[in-house]
Amino acid sequence: MSTKQIDARGLSCPQPVVLVDRALADGNADLEILVDNEVARENVSRLIKRRGLKVDISQNGADIIIRTAKS
Repeated sequence: MSTKQIDARGLSCPQPVVLVDRALADGNADLEILVDNEVARENVSRLIKRRGLKVDISQNGADIIIRTAKS
């Protein structure tokens, strides 16, 4: 399965969490999520961990890139 990308930059919580939750509910475990604020980073990371997936976070300028991986 290919990586599903979610661009949640410019969105305030809970919108990024809702987008990621929907993608996970649809069976997408390989995600790359772009956010641009710390609150979204924390909330999205928490959701991914609760779903039993690993979280990898990196930064590219102002963009925060969150990638999921199966545990």
